[in-house]
Amino acid sequence: MSTAAIPGAPLPVRTPGSRARGRHRRPERPEIPAGSPALVLAVPATAGPESRSVVEELLSIVRSEQNGVQTAAGYLPVGDGDFEGTGDERTVAELLAQAAGAGLPAPVVVPLVPGPHGFLAELHALAAEYGAPVTDVLGPHPLLAEAVHVRLSEAGLARADRARLFAIATAADGVVLTTVGGEEATAAAGVTGVLLAARLAVPVVPAALDVPGSVAAAVAHLKETGSQRPALAPLVIGPEADSELLATAAEETGCPSAAPLGAYPTVGQLIASTYLAALPVPDPGAYAGESGETAAE
Repeated sequence: MSTAAIPGAPLPVRTPGSRARGRHRRPERPEIPAGSPALVLAVPATAGPESRSVVEELLSIVRSEQNGVQTAAGYLPVGDGDFEGTGDERTVAELLAQAAGAGLPAPVVVPLVPGPHGFLAELHALAAEYGAPVTDVLGPHPLLAEAVHVRLSEAGLARADRARLFAIATAADGVVLTTVGGEEATAAAGVTGVLLAARLAVPVVPAALDVPGSVAAAVAHLKETGSQRPALAPLVIGPEADSELLATAAEETGCPSAAPLGAYPTVGQLIASTYLAALPVPDPGAYAGESGETAAE
């Protein structure tokens, strides 16, 4: 109730309303505690026009999801220990050193990959030098399956919504979920593939773009099991994979391909939630102690 309805109240004072109820209510965003560490998005690439545009947009989504979080992108090309940032771009090492030099808490490092990747060992070793925590990779996760589904629908390879009963002549009747990171990444992608298959109601087979013959074998398997219009769906955000790998896979198999996930909004949301989950849990005893001191005073 506003004080505007109270006789004699000088000015109206806004009071918090009750939280909306029901399954369609908007979830409340958790507040970031004061003094929380920054978020460093570890990008397995050099800073170029393509990687930069995706990364900047993803960080913009993260900031819109969580006001007040300090974010920065740190680049770390696979196997290139001598890479140095240029211009406004910084390496992961430079950002961690900058935080340490300023006496700030070690940033939380979030790898910009949906699954296992070759740069993770180097990233963990580097972060350990500064005592910086590294979160898990972004997948498997239902939000990634949603993003792949949308990219397929944008390419005309899948219906946008299963509830819509109209048919699409170019819709794929089988999907190869392509990723990078070798056999380990392929196995992890299988979980997202199960979620995607449930959304599309078609078989989904994972394959590694960086393993020779993997994508072709997956396409052959789909055709042997009855698929007549298989398509490729990259489980790739963008910077972590060579764009030529995607083009080569489509050309060699003769299958149409959806676009990489890029800066799809749910990827940004997943980065934000991964960061929040890694924040230190506040000590309840500290608050209790403060309350006790206040009461004693």
